[in-house]
Amino acid sequence: MRLAQRPTELIGHTDMIRVRSLSELTGCDIWLKLESQNPGGSIKDRAALQMIQDALASGELEPGMTVVEGTAGNTGIGLAIVARSFGLNMLAVMPNDQSPEKERMISLHGAELKTVDPVPFRNENHFYHTARRLAESRDDYWWANQFENTSNARAHYLTTGPEIWQQTDGAIDILVSVAGTGGTIAGNSMYLKERNPDVQVWLTDPDGSGIYSYLKQGEYIAQGGSFTEGIGIMRLVDNFRQAEVDAAVNLPDQDLLALSRFVREQDAIVLGSSSALNLAGALQAAALHGPGKTIVTFACDLGERSASKLYNEKYLRERGLNLELEPIFDMYARYREQGDSVWYKQD
Repeated sequence: MRLAQRPTELIGHTDMIRVRSLSELTGCDIWLKLESQNPGGSIKDRAALQMIQDALASGELEPGMTVVEGTAGNTGIGLAIVARSFGLNMLAVMPNDQSPEKERMISLHGAELKTVDPVPFRNENHFYHTARRLAESRDDYWWANQFENTSNARAHYLTTGPEIWQQTDGAIDILVSVAGTGGTIAGNSMYLKERNPDVQVWLTDPDGSGIYSYLKQGEYIAQGGSFTEGIGIMRLVDNFRQAEVDAAVNLPDQDLLALSRFVREQDAIVLGSSSALNLAGALQAAALHGPGKTIVTFACDLGERSASKLYNEKYLRERGLNLELEPIFDMYARYREQGDSVWYKQD
């Protein structure tokens, strides 16, 4: 138990839970690090705190200024909480197709919210470019720039990675993570591989993202799309550039749908879409590595933030997803047979 004077003091030191059903199915110990326990309900609180602390320390940011960021939601919530704790204002720029749950939380934490139409990154009206222009328009604005600001990855090198190492007594074999900005997988992979170079780092990519393609063939190519929010990159950014990735797999939304329902029923764990993607990647890694491994992945945020999409049957049908779900045992068997679809780093 901790006592704190401000919410920022409660960021980090999150618990882990063994996903009993999948651990028993695979013979591995599959652990979820519960980043939903952070004050803002997501792993992005860590990056938000580190980016603001580092900017205050360097003098780039001063009390009374406004933090500006383009966000799919969770980073905006984290920055809103941290900004208010340090006497700063917050302006979040967000695509208007993200979950209303995230929009609501940003506003509840006192941040100003500007929504824009979702457009490709090359379009100057993309939320990233809009946030940059706004930040450049005033001297009392500071752009957090979570994609290129490597304080993002540093947060996980300094806090998340050491926590995982301690919680597993150094016995972790495989880390599985999605990538949005790349900060989480970069910081954790750097720390864990410093402690043990044999730790395997798996990246799980959704449809509509180009990271898997970039790792496999050197260019960002994406097919289809996903209901996951804030996950996937179509360009090489400074945070992901630091990631030490050993394997990568691309998984469809249909698998996330089946896995999320299975874990809810068997383990009483409600996953958000990014967390379901993480856990599907952990299942794939377990299927191909075999029993006896300790695998850690992340519950990135609160499952309720996916209520309007992952747990909304009308929305799922409109996306063409099949609500007659594949049994998890069949999915596991399929994963054991599709090793050829996994990208592996060549030494």
